[in-house]
Amino acid sequence: MNIWYGLDRVPQDLGAQGTVVTIGVFDGVHRGHQTLVRAAVDEARRRSVPSVMFTFDPHPTVVFRPQAVPALLATVEERARLAAEMGIDHVVVIGFTKEIASWSPAEYVDKVLVELLNAKAVFVGDNFTFGHKAEGKPEDLQRLGQERGIDVHVLDLLQDSDHTVSSTYIRQQLEEGNIEAANEALGRPFSVYGEVTHGAGRGGRALGFPTANLYFPEKFALPADGVYAGYLTVKSTGQGNPELKDAQQVGTMPVGAKLPAAISVGTNPTFGHEPRSVESFVLDHEADLYGLEVSVEFLHRLRGMETYNSLDELITAINKDVADTRSVLD
Repeated sequence: MNIWYGLDRVPQDLGAQGTVVTIGVFDGVHRGHQTLVRAAVDEARRRSVPSVMFTFDPHPTVVFRPQAVPALLATVEERARLAAEMGIDHVVVIGFTKEIASWSPAEYVDKVLVELLNAKAVFVGDNFTFGHKAEGKPEDLQRLGQERGIDVHVLDLLQDSDHTVSSTYIRQQLEEGNIEAANEALGRPFSVYGEVTHGAGRGGRALGFPTANLYFPEKFALPADGVYAGYLTVKSTGQGNPELKDAQQVGTMPVGAKLPAAISVGTNPTFGHEPRSVESFVLDHEADLYGLEVSVEFLHRLRGMETYNSLDELITAINKDVADTRSVLD
């Protein structure tokens, strides 16, 4: 899979034989997005041409309502990785600029689908909008495509009982701590990815529960403050800690293995509030993970964030969290 950042970076011969394209933000690559991606991949294989995900970073809302840009469920690199796992051949990432926002629907189709990608077929959801002031609708894309020899497929949004599967719905579930509902919509456990950094240092020293600490800018979505059962995976070694380059194990933690973990999301109110973090205590393993990249998956919410009057009360609560994590994951 190739990922191209910017319209000017796309190879001129990418669409030499034609392409099949799916367009969208694809934030989270949830089950609804997966339907679009798989349909595009299947059609591309049927036509023996490359499949392309055409997406945006940052979110297009940054142009129109920068104060209302939604929290991201996944980085653009994570979106590309998930698309590649479903068979996408190329990912084109563009920044949604004021110039692009000024294109009419016809200009959008001509510049992107005709001239750049030589699209033979396009897949979008039935809430797709494009062109100046989002005035282009799916029926406009179908009309413009028909005039240019492009087959346009508009897929219904995925419905689950009482709601539409969408990035907005998933953000809402995360904000409310409904991690199981968010995972159901995603089609996989919600996860975060980052480099382990130093926290306050009290986890192992004062509490006896050393944690791997991750910090994220506010633009990224996190589950509601609380304690969760899930898994931590050491993804790579060597970049943040050259001494561990290509190591297959760090301490007692095998690289690439999903290890049970009790996960705290919040600001540590017992200690007077600190920057919001994701802190993972890995069960039955020890390792120095500073500088290493890890992923953390959330499976079940154990409790909300609480304030304790003493270290003894906090340690008792953490012991219960660990026992509950073990029980849930077993």
